[in-house]
Amino acid sequence: MSNYESLKKNQNFQKVYALGKSKANKYLIMYVSNNNLSKNRLGIQVSKKVGNSVVRHRLTRLIRESYRLNEEMFNSGLDIVVIARNSAKGRTYKEIESALLHLGKLQNILMGCK
Repeated sequence: MSNYESLKKNQNFQKVYALGKSKANKYLIMYVSNNNLSKNRLGIQVSKKVGNSVVRHRLTRLIRESYRLNEEMFNSGLDIVVIARNSAKGRTYKEIESALLHLGKLQNILMGCK
C-alpha cells in the first residue's frame, strides 16, 4: 500500500517553495517541508525547457518509480517537490534513483540519516 500522495495544486507547490529547504545535485533539485500529515506528498516538476512531452513524461515516470521503490527509506510527514534539471534528460533509471537518494541524504529525510 502506498504511503504517499501526489501534490497537484499550484498553491501546494508554492507553499513548499516558500517554506521548504532546497538542495540540488547534477540532475535534480529537491524542496522539502513538513506537512503535519502521516504520509508524504510528492510533487514532480519537469520544465518544457528539458524536452518534448515524451522526454518530460519519461523523466516524471523515472522519478516517481525511484521514489516508490525507496519510499520506506524516507521519513513520513513531508511535502517533497522534485524538479528535473536539463542534464537529467537521457539518464538511466539508476542515475535518477541515485540522484534522488543523494538528495534525500543531503536533506536528512532518509531513515537513519540524522
